[in-house]
Amino acid sequence: MENRFKLGFGLMRLPKNEDGSIDIPQVMQMADRFLEAGGTYFDTAYVYDNGESEEAFRAAVAERYPRDRYTLATKLNAWLQCEDEAGAKAQFFTSLERTGAGYFDYYLLHALQRNNYTKYDEYHIWDFVKEQKEKGLIRNWGFSFHADPELLEELLTLHPDVDFVQLQVNYADWENPGVASRRNMEICKAHGKPVVVMEPVKGGILADPIPEVKKILDEAAPGKSYASWAIRFVASQDNILAVLSGMSNLEQMEDNLSYMRNFRPLDEREMAAIQRAQTTIDEDRSIPCTACHYCTEGCPQNIPVPEIFAVANRKKGSPHFRTVREYNIVTQGRGKASECLQCGQCEGACPQHLPIIELLQKCLDMET
Repeated sequence: MENRFKLGFGLMRLPKNEDGSIDIPQVMQMADRFLEAGGTYFDTAYVYDNGESEEAFRAAVAERYPRDRYTLATKLNAWLQCEDEAGAKAQFFTSLERTGAGYFDYYLLHALQRNNYTKYDEYHIWDFVKEQKEKGLIRNWGFSFHADPELLEELLTLHPDVDFVQLQVNYADWENPGVASRRNMEICKAHGKPVVVMEPVKGGILADPIPEVKKILDEAAPGKSYASWAIRFVASQDNILAVLSGMSNLEQMEDNLSYMRNFRPLDEREMAAIQRAQTTIDEDRSIPCTACHYCTEGCPQNIPVPEIFAVANRKKGSPHFRTVREYNIVTQGRGKASECLQCGQCEGACPQHLPIIELLQKCLDMET
């Protein structure tokens, strides 16, 4: 299962046209550059863009390249967009059709958390994916994980035949108790499970970090992109199968390839700069939302939580930011923070375990 080219192409944040559809020609260009540089690992999911992500992969890669040129990962989600066991299992066969891949090199149980992991037991999904592996439709299987080290230890003990684990790992969350990147990495290594890294740039936050962090990194290496610091940090760790980057345009692809094509781990001086950045982030009070939008699924008030938090963070970064105008744009036709019913649906779905209800209350001043 070794993958020498550590960069993986995450298909969660693909470029969009003005009408909201995925820009397939640009995805084709991005896939071409990725494959030409030696990349192979593509990552999508049944729920990404309501299936359009898997279809975009078929158009950009599966229909244009021989099967041995790429490896594909996708995911089954037992708690979103399905109502019962049959619906959950049907996702697998729908993904096969959408992607046109014939089989999956990597298949995952999607986004296991404290509030949903029992669904995969209830629907017998663990046994289901093992059956598909026996049939040759899956080469390696695992799960993506957004919870505490204790649950990770429990799952790997109960399921020792898991081939790999996908974790949220980045320098901002390295010691964050809500994410526990370092500890979860250690647990996977102890169980002999290679790690696929998701959110190495924390949903784009570390590609445009707070000014204090920018200053630290610019002084250490002028001209290097902030995303390069984040991705090289996780790629420098042990036991890494792939580092996923959810690239949204060709420019981001070119930037990632510029330092991952001939990857060099962070040296001692660079690691010291990252450690200073970690300390600075820990002292900051920005909202660490990654804009995954799991919180908006099923929100009775249709509140665009990630967009509201993004406005709040930008407001902090600039005293001249046009807060009310930006807030009105992101909430137009949707719910406002003041309309939150405090039902808790969002907090149960949040992979970052953010106190969303409390944070929305702190955003009320943007409505005036």
